[in-house]
Amino acid sequence: MPNIVISGTGLYTPSESISNEELVDSFNTYVERYNTDHATQIAAGELTPLQPSSAEFVEKASGIKSRYVMNKDGILDPDRLVPQLDDRPNEAQSIQCEMAVAAAREAMQQASKSAADIDMVIVAASNMQRPYPAMAVEVQDALGIKGFGFDMNVACSSATFGIQQARDAVLSGSARCVLMVNPEICSGHLNFRDRDSHFIFGDVCTAVIVESVDTTNSVEQYLILDSKLQTIYSNNIRNNFGFLNRGDEANAGSADKLFMQEGRKVFKEVCPAVAAQISSQLESLKIAPEQLKRLWLHQANLSMNQLISRRVLGRDASPQEAPTILDEYANTSSAGSIIAFHKHRADLTSGDLGVLCSFGAGYSIGSLVLQKT
Repeated sequence: MPNIVISGTGLYTPSESISNEELVDSFNTYVERYNTDHATQIAAGELTPLQPSSAEFVEKASGIKSRYVMNKDGILDPDRLVPQLDDRPNEAQSIQCEMAVAAAREAMQQASKSAADIDMVIVAASNMQRPYPAMAVEVQDALGIKGFGFDMNVACSSATFGIQQARDAVLSGSARCVLMVNPEICSGHLNFRDRDSHFIFGDVCTAVIVESVDTTNSVEQYLILDSKLQTIYSNNIRNNFGFLNRGDEANAGSADKLFMQEGRKVFKEVCPAVAAQISSQLESLKIAPEQLKRLWLHQANLSMNQLISRRVLGRDASPQEAPTILDEYANTSSAGSIIAFHKHRADLTSGDLGVLCSFGAGYSIGSLVLQKT
């Protein structure tokens, strides 16, 4: 069986960032105005007053300190609390394509690949800005890549699921070299009026090149020793936005058309499942936990990552063993574990082992065991 490697990664980071203090200040202004405007109903017991938040609460609950966004002003406007992202004409490059191309170019440079070397493009993300034409086909065209492309969505696990699809395509011979990109505009589906979730997400795009070791000329390569995917149906993370919403005008703008979750249930159910999957995967490969140099985990919540790494390693992981980027980037859905991998692997040497893992809505869990060659 030919060996398949990750030969390059790329990262596009938006130019604008929002601190917890800025976000909370905007949210609290909204809360104060809401409570003032509805004081009569609140006094009569017809409405429940909204509660303010604090930067300390956000960091304690999540480990997040800031997030990058595609538009800052719209999010921080208390009268709007939605990013301002104007429609572009059909002839112009779409915003997700623009992000993907930027990340892809860095990944291609790392992998020493030109457009002529790539024959398959996957855009894997939690939300696509349109149903068709596929974002992947637009990215393919923008980069001048021949072959084919398609979109896929497995929420926060889209990237790891996408890497397995890329690996399988190269193994089967349907592609020689695959570009997999994750343009995540999570601020677009986040309810900035919800105290429990308005701080969770940020925007970013990552890219990964997957190919056979026989075709790579990259300076740095990571052999995909194994990949494992799992899905378990759950309503505890949900977003009901879709093209059928207009069929029920009364509910088209309701809160469930944005990101919603039962955070405590997610924590209790997902963490054990992720740790069990990684542990069983390592056991099947006869890899002891102490042989792992790195855990590049999905960047959703610091406490979740600490618990998962503790269960896998049998002890607390050091910051080097399980690096965190969500303090700066927040939860970037499928891109989070790829950002961690992109930024925290320079110290690894030939033969070092690591696990790249994502998990999220679905539930979905994807884990890759990687070895630096």
